[in-house]
Amino acid sequence: MTDTTLYDYLERIASLMRAWAREQPQMADLQPIQLSALNYLARCNRYSNTPLAVTDFLGLTKGTVSQSLKALEAKGLIEKRPDARDRRSVHLELTHEGRGLIDALVPPAFLRLAQESMGARGELLIELLRELLGTVQRQEDVPGFGLCRTCRYHQKREDGAHCGLTGEPLEAGAGELICREHAEPDQAA
Repeated sequence: MTDTTLYDYLERIASLMRAWAREQPQMADLQPIQLSALNYLARCNRYSNTPLAVTDFLGLTKGTVSQSLKALEAKGLIEKRPDARDRRSVHLELTHEGRGLIDALVPPAFLRLAQESMGARGELLIELLRELLGTVQRQEDVPGFGLCRTCRYHQKREDGAHCGLTGEPLEAGAGELICREHAEPDQAA
């Protein structure tokens, strides 16, 4: 028989987070996928805030994500902005209301408090989960979507951070954002 312990723990935590979200008054007219899309858009960089990137990150169909994004736009939680260089492309940005919603809901207070109560082991847990996620992404050959500062292309220079892939300077704080072009430092270019 296969050991399902890791799966069981991760599934139970995910179930608790879904149940918690259903209890939040701010979630009354939001579907879980919409919250996931909002959370991703709140955490991603300028290279990763497109409808296609949201689709890839969530691992869902284009149609499902498209309908969810339309609903978020209709609720005034996101806005579409044309790309400055390619007018055919659009970027999705959270509105003030969308940002407020994410700030109120993510991370769930019970999860944050549980991690804090674990002290140093809570930090170790975060590192181990990051390692687990990276291992799964490599083994399954799925996009990494990692933090910019942990990418092999992230360069620290005297004049600030730059993306070695695009050659562009990065805004302050960009290192803490999710990038769809993320590559682990040990991956070949």
